Amino acid sequence: MSNGQLKVPIIIRTVTGGGGQLGATHSQSLEVWFATVPGLKVIVPSDPYDALGLLRTAMKDDDPVIFAEHALLYRIKGEVPTERYEIPLGQATLKRTGSDITLVAYSRMVHVALEAAEILSEKGVEADVVDLRTLRPLDTSTVIESVKKTNRAVVVEEFWRTGGMAAEIASTIQETAFDYLDGPVGRVGGIEVPAPYNGTLEAATLPTADKVVETIKNLYGI
Repeated sequence: MSNGQLKVPIIIRTVTGGGGQLGATHSQSLEVWFATVPGLKVIVPSDPYDALGLLRTAMKDDDPVIFAEHALLYRIKGEVPTERYEIPLGQATLKRTGSDITLVAYSRMVHVALEAAEILSEKGVEADVVDLRTLRPLDTSTVIESVKKTNRAVVVEEFWRTGGMAAEIASTIQETAFDYLDGPVGRVGGIEVPAPYNGTLEAATLPTADKVVETIKNLYGI
């Protein structure tokens, strides 16, 4: 609006995600809402390495940044180099490589996708696991290149199925890589209810590795 005359270099760190038995007012994954706003940048790291590298990049940005940290990932440990490094925004990464199916995820769902990939591997099915790392800017190129290799895709996210990032990614795959697909693009998302406070009920609303594997079996028979 200001033609570059004004800058808004601000980072808003916020907790996101369910699984902590915090009820419907504290268990949503609303980073998807923010990712629909042009001009905002939305970061969703899945491990300590990405969190630090992406945060350093965000600190140099002149635009507002939403840095969404999943509550259950605070307990995750991982290697972080002592030398300084940064990770560009809008650059997804492969957390695991395979040739049979592409699993796309972000934040805590990356770990769910990796667990599903382990289960699939025991059945002789090897998965590419794409970690988006940022929702805006969104790296669809890495996703498309993986799908062209595997010919199958399932997107996993904790957000409700309606209006989620998974729908956006599935649409992009359909539009860009349709000729490479051996079947429909699958989506695994949260059950569309307000988050229950009861732990057992809440767990039933969230995506799991078993749900991902079941979806893959139903879609592709593998």
